[in-house]
Amino acid sequence: MSTDWILEQTRSPRFPVRIRIEQDGEILLAVRAQSAWPGPGQQIFCVREDDHDPDEELRPVEQVRVAHLSRVGRKLAVVLDRPQRKRCEFLVVHKPRAGGDGNYEQIFFRTESGIRAHRSRTRLELRDAPQGLTIAIDAGEKYPWRFPGATTVRRKLAVGDYALLRDDRVAAVVERKSFDNLLGDMNAIQAMHHHWADLARMEQSAVVIEAQYGDFLNPGRLAGRWPEQYVARILAELAAMHPRLPMIYAGNRKHANLWTERYFAAAASVAAGADDPQLDLITTALATFNSGEQASLDDRIRHAALHSLGERFATAELADHFAGVEVTRFRRILLGLEREGRLTRSGTGRGVRWTPRS
Repeated sequence: MSTDWILEQTRSPRFPVRIRIEQDGEILLAVRAQSAWPGPGQQIFCVREDDHDPDEELRPVEQVRVAHLSRVGRKLAVVLDRPQRKRCEFLVVHKPRAGGDGNYEQIFFRTESGIRAHRSRTRLELRDAPQGLTIAIDAGEKYPWRFPGATTVRRKLAVGDYALLRDDRVAAVVERKSFDNLLGDMNAIQAMHHHWADLARMEQSAVVIEAQYGDFLNPGRLAGRWPEQYVARILAELAAMHPRLPMIYAGNRKHANLWTERYFAAAASVAAGADDPQLDLITTALATFNSGEQASLDDRIRHAALHSLGERFATAELADHFAGVEVTRFRRILLGLEREGRLTRSGTGRGVRWTPRS
């Protein structure tokens, strides 16, 4: 499956360039632009192409493979598979009409130099967090962190010590580790890897440590429990083997609590923004792109389970879409989606059926 960046010349004096991102004949994104590529420090105004006249005269200019698409706030970031002029983005802005009757859309095509040159009032990508966060605290936490202004509930969490809940589903998870907790876990490093892999499968997750990295290299603090060189190897191995799971050395309990509070607020903003109907240009393009071969195998299996198999399906039906993949992989991913609250399970044994939650 190939995704391409296609540039065409039009006859329009105002928008002489048509830019489209196409995946195997399906258009993911199409805009009309004032120029083919922004100059240094510039941004190009574009309009969304709602309808295309098949009889329109267009002159092909270039076609390049798309290496990556991602969302950064209200922007669709694009990386092209070429050595130069490869990074750009489309910023989608909605502004109120002068008469107060609804909003109108603006799209800006920018490159890295244009992004750096642009002087905005704020450098933050995320909006303020939604009001009234709900945070679940694992029932096993004896002296839990505090989250002023949030609603907290006690429950047994499938993974992690703290979870951000959105519509009663887990949106983000944090595993809390004190200095002694983390050292103690090193007695069973293989079990530790299994647990961290479970954490990393969550959509948003982190391990937050109530100590500095240097504390784990201090012979005085280690008190002979482990050689500092061995501890350094373990911490490096954890980071390398679980690259999707950030390890935050917050320094102490207070800063670990504060980091988690801010992280949950940011994660809530990301989750709320994912449902923003005004960003359908970005959401549609990413959903289609990520369902192709560019996504990892796990991501493609997750997408199929949530969107491609109907209201109720068996594990074997999912496996039929991915020849040669071990069944244990499907079970792991399905159980992970169940823990995230995105699938529900009914039946037992071979009679198990999975239902996506709307």
